[in-house]
Amino acid sequence: MTDLIIQGDDVATTDLKALHALAGASGIARIDHVSHDAFRLADAHVDVLDAIRQRCEVAQLDFAFVDGSRPLSSIGLIAMDMDSTLVTIECIDEIADFAGRKAEVAAVTESAMRGEIDWPESLRKRVALLKDLPESALSRVFEERLKLSPGATALITAARQAGIRLLLVSGGFTFFTGRLQAQLGLDYAYSNTLEIIDGRLTGRVLGDLCDAAAKAHHLRKTAASLGLSPQQCIAVGDGANDLLMMAEAGLSVAYHAKPVVQARASVALNHVGLSGILALFSKG
Repeated sequence: MTDLIIQGDDVATTDLKALHALAGASGIARIDHVSHDAFRLADAHVDVLDAIRQRCEVAQLDFAFVDGSRPLSSIGLIAMDMDSTLVTIECIDEIADFAGRKAEVAAVTESAMRGEIDWPESLRKRVALLKDLPESALSRVFEERLKLSPGATALITAARQAGIRLLLVSGGFTFFTGRLQAQLGLDYAYSNTLEIIDGRLTGRVLGDLCDAAAKAHHLRKTAASLGLSPQQCIAVGDGANDLLMMAEAGLSVAYHAKPVVQARASVALNHVGLSGILALFSKG
């Protein structure tokens, strides 16, 4: 049985009825385990995907065709990117702000996330621009600017209750992933280590980079250690360097993502928060 999930901050009745008719669905049920508007349209026809997409784009709604009987407990691992996914900011851009170079660094970040330039090269270039910044700039970013994405707490809480392991895998920095891991009780965290000498950034990254291939490796290795198949894994990301990781998971979620990521993901969430992932599964 294939169901169509429709969700948004406010789902108008006229849009819901139109989508129900387009999908040839047999019924409509409100999804009550998320805080935003979400509905399950039962027995939907997947051959009308283009028409559904067009209607949802106009109405600013998210949609997904799902297995109507699959519970969240069938998932064993959720792997998440950090910057602009688990948290609302790009940490490196905010660090660069303390060096007066935010616009310059952010432009490179944006290009890298769209897949237009080599990601490892772009990271080294951006980190070099942070040379001589005091380590206290990192603390200020974490304390003053870093915020969890909407729905992140709800997703993590529900995952915990369902016995799902949580993996944070980021092209960002251990200064932030380590603190988030402790704060949120995440099971695993992998990222890059900034070199700091005498309390100042050197403009270099230590060790191997946590790039696209490394992200995919960490998901694969963690799933294998837990005895999980790809179908039991979810990967969530927003940039081109998440695509290899997302390809390793049975369900890939493009979260407020770049077009290249949305085009290759199982599901795209553009209007609701991370808790929208919960609506994709039955409550049981």
